[in-house]
Amino acid sequence: MFDKLSRSWDLVKASASVLRSDKELMLFPVISGLVTLVVLATFLVPMFALRIFADGIGLGGAVFGFLFYFVQYSVVIFFNCALVGAAMIRLDGGDPTLADGFNAAKSRIPSILGYAAIAATVGVLLQGMKGKDNVLARILGSVLGAAWTLATFLVVPVLVSRNVGPIDALKQSVGLLKRTWGENAVGQVGIGAAFGLLTAIVAVVGVGLAVLAAQASLPLAIAIGAVVALALLLLAIYQAALSGIYSAALYRYAVSHETPDAFRGTDLARAFLPKRH
Repeated sequence: MFDKLSRSWDLVKASASVLRSDKELMLFPVISGLVTLVVLATFLVPMFALRIFADGIGLGGAVFGFLFYFVQYSVVIFFNCALVGAAMIRLDGGDPTLADGFNAAKSRIPSILGYAAIAATVGVLLQGMKGKDNVLARILGSVLGAAWTLATFLVVPVLVSRNVGPIDALKQSVGLLKRTWGENAVGQVGIGAAFGLLTAIVAVVGVGLAVLAAQASLPLAIAIGAVVALALLLLAIYQAALSGIYSAALYRYAVSHETPDAFRGTDLARAFLPKRH
């Protein structure tokens, strides 16, 4: 287990080295975040104005929720495809621009929308399970949500690299995942755990400093709070960029068995060993 964690951390560090050589890649999650905020505001206004959920989640609420998930997923997946498309160019030794990434995503818009519809449907169903009073249903919803996240981890690189529809992309992602289950799962835990710890430390220290500062000056406390919020936002952007690069590298090696230059010295070969039965 610790050996897998160590190998995964090496892959994360290699992803970070790619990001350092092409900081423009962080612009994709930045723009994605801004657009998703616009989408959120667009849906929140009519939701409160029309009191859509005032009487619980009825048919209208379910349709509204699906539309929100569909639009939100479409935006996120589009920018993830743009990030991964640019990252693949960088892994091949090129120098991608924002336009290169956006062009890669635009060429796959039909498949992106199809996958967004599938993801939105799954998202609504999972949220419905998690929102039930039944404890077992909520636990099952959480377990299925984790399984869905793992099964779809390589969907975006597949969509970017192959002219396939959303269902075939899902099948191919699952097929690749079966060959690399252990390392793929542990790698994501490594990224999530590292940034989860950093986020917790920044949040706790920031809140503590803000509380102490409030004793002396309210403006100072507000300033500290703003700095902490900015730091948390930057961490989220950095994590999103690393995850895109990491998925691109895993996918590239899975299909070609060639190690990108930035990942020389990492144990990509063992990352893709078949599972032992």
